[in-house]
Amino acid sequence: MMRSYLILNIKSMNYLPLMERWLLQTHAAETLSQNEMWLYRYVSYRAVPAPDGAEPYGCYNWRMTEHWWREPPWVKGQMDHGSALVEQWPKDYNEILGLPKGGPARTAKWEGTPKGPHPPVFCFVPARPTEDFQGKGLTLADGTILRWIVALKYPEGVSAEEGDDWYLNVHAKEVCQQPGLKRFFSHKVCDPKIGPWVRISEQWYENADAWRKAIIEAPPKYSRPPWGGHDQYPFLEPYVDFVSQFLLEAPTNDFKRNLGPYLVTS
Repeated sequence: MMRSYLILNIKSMNYLPLMERWLLQTHAAETLSQNEMWLYRYVSYRAVPAPDGAEPYGCYNWRMTEHWWREPPWVKGQMDHGSALVEQWPKDYNEILGLPKGGPARTAKWEGTPKGPHPPVFCFVPARPTEDFQGKGLTLADGTILRWIVALKYPEGVSAEEGDDWYLNVHAKEVCQQPGLKRFFSHKVCDPKIGPWVRISEQWYENADAWRKAIIEAPPKYSRPPWGGHDQYPFLEPYVDFVSQFLLEAPTNDFKRNLGPYLVTS
């Protein structure tokens, strides 16, 4: 079994009503009609407001959708499941989600930039974390959770092996010294590869103030990567080499269990 992270940003919150209706009325049902036989679980989380000061950390503002797959849903690395019916996309979908204009609704090419666009991040990872750095065994009695999801790749010219040597053997150990860090684990991206992503990591804090204290107000001393990198932790360029999103612990929607007719409140 494997899981996939789909991390989404919309160009303007003015598009939120349109995109929520499309997802809940149309897209989730189409995804199930085409992929239900491969899907074990299909949930989605609405992003929560980012803490004050988080904008320079590559924040995405809409949703993270998580699929748990019994087996890879596509053959030969192609993002095409061979359904007889194609999916329906809103008008201006590519512009709304930061995809190349006139291109396909799904693309493996990454074109993120600091000022936009901020395209979707999509990658497959093992069902269980490949590294569990801190906090395994938390329960509901251990307080609230604000999840900080981080998708990362290494800068051009830095191999995955070189980047992971720094990340695992130096950086992760220093991240564990953050005050108030409750949980920290990472998934190494696996096949089928979609785009340039190397890792999905999660860092959990009690709330937005705890994140601010750990990241901005009282961070530990970090060692810069051997290639230098961006000036600011985590030494990767935001929206280019990493993006992030803030979520709560419970999914907003569990489509496989609870998908019903789309209702409009009268």
